[in-house]
Amino acid sequence: MQRVRQGWVLTCNPFSQRVFRVSLQPEDVGAFVFWSKNFAPFLPYLAELKALGYKMTFLYTITGLPRVFEDRVPPAGVSVSTFQAISKMFSPRHIQWRYDPILLTSMTDEKFHLRQFRDLCRLLEGYTTKCYISFVSLYQKVERRLHALEKKGVKLLPVSEAEQTALAQRLAEIAAEHGIDLYSCCNDHLVGGQVRKARCVDAELLAALFRFDAGLYRIKPTRKQCGCCESVDIGMYDTCPHGCIYCYANAGSKAGKNYLQHDPDSPALVSRGSFLLR
Repeated sequence: MQRVRQGWVLTCNPFSQRVFRVSLQPEDVGAFVFWSKNFAPFLPYLAELKALGYKMTFLYTITGLPRVFEDRVPPAGVSVSTFQAISKMFSPRHIQWRYDPILLTSMTDEKFHLRQFRDLCRLLEGYTTKCYISFVSLYQKVERRLHALEKKGVKLLPVSEAEQTALAQRLAEIAAEHGIDLYSCCNDHLVGGQVRKARCVDAELLAALFRFDAGLYRIKPTRKQCGCCESVDIGMYDTCPHGCIYCYANAGSKAGKNYLQHDPDSPALVSRGSFLLR
């Protein structure tokens, strides 16, 4: 919030390491698209953001996976309560639920996901209209963490694209029973039937909510099969303290250290010595 009050922020490209100054003045921000597994600490500031004239939508990840996979994520019941509070403050169209990634293991098999997804759909019915799913992306660092879990008796289950598609269709049927449409994020093989292609940064949704021209924002994928419109990411890798086994954005113990070193008065999420400004 300090950066919003100051009207600008520095953000670092994770690949080139170039640092960019991004204006956060209300007239320069089309809308904020917030992503989190824990919006609870943010709730007290939403009224201030609204009063300042900012437009915003929310992508809230709630999976209810066992703690062995999401060590420091709030319990699903707590997250659902926060989700409902945001929906009431704005509307069900302003907040989208992410049930991702879907991780099929000896502890979280297909039956687990069907049961867990149905339970969450019941709790979120009337509070959202969209759910985004994807299956876990097995980056090398993710595979290493999952293989380490085998020592605890948790094994990754082999699953084909056809099996993923069949499960996605069953999830779509459950979601539809609760007034929720299902979307596939970066997993185009799931698209079809009741499963649509996701645009997590969705200019058409923002245009419908906030009455601006969707044509101003072109589709600009951030990775393979991404359907997002162009945006400026002001987040940073290796800063989330949740410790999820499947996370691709954290490389190791650096995230915890960066989180503890966060300075609210810094111009960037994490200060890393001298900045090379563009």
